[in-house]
Amino acid sequence: MDSSSLTTLPEDDTSEQQNQQPSSTFASKPDRPATQSSLQKYSPLEWSGYFDREDDIRIPDTEDVFHVYLGGTDGPVVFCLHGGGYSGLSFALAASKIKEKARVVAMDLRGHGKSTSENDLDLSIETMCNDVLAVLKSMYGDSPPAIVLVGHSMGGSVAVHVAAKKSLPSLAGLVVVDVVEGTAMASLMHMQKILSSRMKYFLGIAKAIEWSVKGGSLRNVDSARVSIPTTLKYDDSKKCYTYRACLEETEQYWSGWYEGLSDKFLSCPVPKLLLLAGTDRLDRSLTIGQMQGKFQMVVVRHTGHAIQEDAPEEFSTLVQNFITRNRIGPHGIEIPAFRRPSQSQP
Repeated sequence: MDSSSLTTLPEDDTSEQQNQQPSSTFASKPDRPATQSSLQKYSPLEWSGYFDREDDIRIPDTEDVFHVYLGGTDGPVVFCLHGGGYSGLSFALAASKIKEKARVVAMDLRGHGKSTSENDLDLSIETMCNDVLAVLKSMYGDSPPAIVLVGHSMGGSVAVHVAAKKSLPSLAGLVVVDVVEGTAMASLMHMQKILSSRMKYFLGIAKAIEWSVKGGSLRNVDSARVSIPTTLKYDDSKKCYTYRACLEETEQYWSGWYEGLSDKFLSCPVPKLLLLAGTDRLDRSLTIGQMQGKFQMVVVRHTGHAIQEDAPEEFSTLVQNFITRNRIGPHGIEIPAFRRPSQSQP
């Protein structure tokens, strides 16, 4: 999670919002009636246009229920973990292409999307890692298929920590999206201020989608139309929508997401891909590791923090190519069959 992942108020609309509401954190309707084309442009899109099905994974002996979206029938499982404040549908547009060559599972982490848990505010890295392992265990038992963990921002940290535990024998690959220890740690001091000043209430889902695009947190309108609705919840007392994830109340866990992340990433004993929105995000440890060929790095130009949403086709192609290049099949790394040279006849 960093400042570019948060919905902010466009500067040219700030004074208008302050005049219309007691608080500038309330996203109100524009003065002029919205045209039908505008309503259509920001209207929600259904997840079913991108995934094949959804499911609730109940964790035994707990009250935890984790929501997942699934697509595809063949190949390894591309298991996607979203960033703080997002949801599994952050990967929807990319999943629609990835599922052509692999299975895709996108999980709503605790406190996010449609998942429910005994403590939605416990976003400690240890708890979230245990959640992921518990979901994988519940879904696949003791014989899981090959898993390629894909994590964005906070979810990238979770993916790295899960991989570093080396407790997932079928782990075959790791893809981390736009999170680097140095940059993330530097941004933490500004997070609480940014969260407290962002938009907090929306009169409708379409309005929230519009604000996410105009505020710059997302650049792809269609992706926002799919992903934003599940990041919201309806507040009956205020008769409006607010954010589902209470990130402001989880500050005690933030540093734990990113401390030592670079070294953990480099230590993971599987093929690794780091996708970045800019080279300025690369810290010293990763620069040295990349020069030593310890992982593949790709800088995806002209996107914001949420690469998988802003450039879903490029993102999905990079993930598919990563799987192909490393020969990751449904049961792990595939080694070409050894062929004996034909013996000449006497």
